[in-house]
Amino acid sequence: MKRPLKQKTIGLIGGCSNVATGEYYRFLNDEVNARLGGWEIAETLISGMNFGNIEAFVRAGAWDQLEAYMERHVDRLIAGGADAILCVSNTLHKSLGKIMSGRDTSFIHIADPTGEAIRNRGLEKIILLGTEPVMKQPYLKAHYEEKFGLEIIVPDPDEQRDVDRIIFEELVKFDIRETSRQRYLDIVDRLVREQHADGVILGCTEIFLLLREEDRPELPMFNTTRLHCQAAVDFALS
Repeated sequence: MKRPLKQKTIGLIGGCSNVATGEYYRFLNDEVNARLGGWEIAETLISGMNFGNIEAFVRAGAWDQLEAYMERHVDRLIAGGADAILCVSNTLHKSLGKIMSGRDTSFIHIADPTGEAIRNRGLEKIILLGTEPVMKQPYLKAHYEEKFGLEIIVPDPDEQRDVDRIIFEELVKFDIRETSRQRYLDIVDRLVREQHADGVILGCTEIFLLLREEDRPELPMFNTTRLHCQAAVDFALS
């Protein structure tokens, strides 16, 4: 019998949404297998939250309650032996940064591998698509701007409402519609045309299911889900 390979354990805060959680698990295992071959997949722990609770907290702006709810799941993962914490949602990094502050367990921030990938491409002016909190509030925009020197631009308020609605009413239920793809592309095209954006962050972990690189091959698209998983595997195999 072969000697078991040693990996660090990735602790995944899931359920936000279950669609994103499934894609994270697939990406993590595919990435480990691509690097190690054979039957190897990732060592993972998953603590799945109820997305109904998440949606209610986010809609109400109840960030303190959301933070307390998430913290119980972080504690569960750490107690179970997770070596690093990942959250499958860009939106929830507003709370997760506070929760992980001062803890010894590693925290892989979703914006860090994305920011590095953008900087490595030499790009500067980037569209950020995501839920309304991601596009309206400063916590992710400031992270990209202050740490990576990027200029972040977002859709106008009407466009933000459409982007957010499509996420919550369709993508988190794996409902992929061509009309919604075209709406996203129209928004992106306008920002490229009017504000000269040179790339787009798919800043919700389900958006990559809708927007594809082949839709606009001349415009770099940065899939936060895949980039986050690659960074987690880098950590797990280091």
